[in-house]
Amino acid sequence: MTVRLRLAHTADLDPAELAEIRALLDAAFGGDFSDEDWDHGLGGLHVLIRDGSGLAAHGAVVMRRLRHAGRWLRTGYVEAVAVRADARRTGLGGRVMAELERVIERAYDLGALSASAKGAPLYIARGWRRWEGHVCALSPKDGIVRLPAEEGSFYVRPCPDPAPDARPGADPAVDARPGLDPADALVLDWRDGDVT
Repeated sequence: MTVRLRLAHTADLDPAELAEIRALLDAAFGGDFSDEDWDHGLGGLHVLIRDGSGLAAHGAVVMRRLRHAGRWLRTGYVEAVAVRADARRTGLGGRVMAELERVIERAYDLGALSASAKGAPLYIARGWRRWEGHVCALSPKDGIVRLPAEEGSFYVRPCPDPAPDARPGADPAVDARPGLDPADALVLDWRDGDVT
């Protein structure tokens, strides 16, 4: 079976493609994919994999800000990963993630995602680490609030430092990508619906 992978920004997807992605996500999540979940996956880059039957797999990466140890990190946040039921266990989820990880490693300080129990093995096998520290969010009303229900399902993927010549004029003392210490909480930017 021939499959085609495409990387596209939300702005480059036409209404029919967006409707096709939404239908895939609704089916994959058994109707438990809300309008807010949909909104969270827009505004970034989408990986679409098509086969002879249409859209077989999708995933998106959007930019978020996460604070750790007093520093806000440019974070590639993975959203809306799904594979059509008849195409599961064929490696398409891994192909989607490989392309999203490539984007994250080249453009962000950190990768992050929230995983279901069913989805977690894919991410763990690809080197994502379950965050062992506190997960918090910067609430517009209450300041920093802890999200204990999200702890245990939050995963991170630190990005390697780019080659010295990849960012001309960068000051290594200021621009080095930080290590993550679970003793310091991760604080997410706020958004409607599920914060993670």
